[in-house]
Parts: sequence; structure tokens; C-alpha cells
Amino acid sequence: MKNLLGKLRVKCENAEHGCEAIVRLDNLVEHSAQCEFNPKRPIPCDSCEMEIPKNEIKNHNCIRDLRKQVLDLQTRVESLEKDKTDQNTRHNRDISRLARMIEQSSSHRSILQINNRLVEEQILRWSESLSSARVTRWGGVISTPDSVLQRIIRRSLDESGCPQHIVSDLIENAHERKWPGGLATLETRQLNRRYYDDYVTKRIPGTRFT
Repeated sequence: MKNLLGKLRVKCENAEHGCEAIVRLDNLVEHSAQCEFNPKRPIPCDSCEMEIPKNEIKNHNCIRDLRKQVLDLQTRVESLEKDKTDQNTRHNRDISRLARMIEQSSSHRSILQINNRLVEEQILRWSESLSSARVTRWGGVISTPDSVLQRIIRRSLDESGCPQHIVSDLIENAHERKWPGGLATLETRQLNRRYYDDYVTKRIPGTRFT
């Protein structure tokens, strides 16, 4: 029944905004997220390269929104300080460094560099919070084209504290069309599995996903 329903062809959810595409039901979520008529689709700002929802780009102010993003990250750091006392020293150092960077920045380019550095540190902290795992059956590694499975993985990433701005990228890269050549097919994974012994992955807490 699920397979039959997935073959149904329906209008795009953004039809009222001008999209005329007719897509399969099992591809509707992916199409809607990438649809150029989707008012919520993130698009990069030409000036600061921040990704802003399409329907909010007119009200976007580079300096204001970059500063807000920096302050939001600072708030998260302060929240982590309260929850993890063993990281107080490192967090205080991060806050002090952030304050110095803001004081020394004289252009919005400097603010963008600060923002990018903080984003990288946020991703690194999340990655370090996950337990290490190892793939033992590379031949059986599968991609996740199924929309239901993608939603499960997305929810698991959210619950693990994954930074929101990379969740969609992780889901997209989970499909084998995004994998390196040495992993792209079952045959190559079986033939090359001896080269993957040093590959170490992370496990999402409470799931079997790595």
C-alpha cells in the first residue's frame, strides 16, 4: 500500500506560489524543500552569504542578523556553562575571545568570520559529544532515500543536539548519490572494505544510526 501511494502524482505544495510541477508523492517532501517557489526555502544573501528564508530576504540586514546570530551562539554557550560545570573554563575562554573579536571587528566581514568560526566550534562540540562507533559491514551500508526513514533520522539528530543549520545537509548527504566513488555502490564497498578499517564514525544516542 505504501509503495502504491508513493507512486501517486500530486501537485507541489507550493502550487499557490507559482510552482506547476507534478511529482510523485514519495518525492513530494524533497521536492517541496528544494522548490524555487517555496517561500521558506533558504537562499544565500549576496552580501554576507547567510542563508535566509526566501520570504524574509527583503527584511534581512546583514550586520543586524549576523550580530543576532553571534549573540544567539553566545547565549547557547552560556547555557552550556550552566549544564556542564566541567567545561566552565573552556566556555569562559570562548566568551572572552568572542567579546574581544566583537570589540576589534570594524567591518561586517570581520563579523562574518567570527560567525563562521563559532559555527565550526559549535559543530565540533556536538560531534565530540557523540560516542564513537565503527562500521563493521561496509558491504551492507545503505543510503536513506526513504522519506519516512529520513524523518526518523532528522528527529534523532535534533534530539542529539545537532546544530540546526547542518541537519538538512546531513540528511541530503545520507543518500548514496552524494557518497564518494569508493562507497557509491554495493560492489565497490565490498571490494574496497579492507581500506575502510581506519574509518571511525559517530553514533546518534538512542538509535542504531551512525
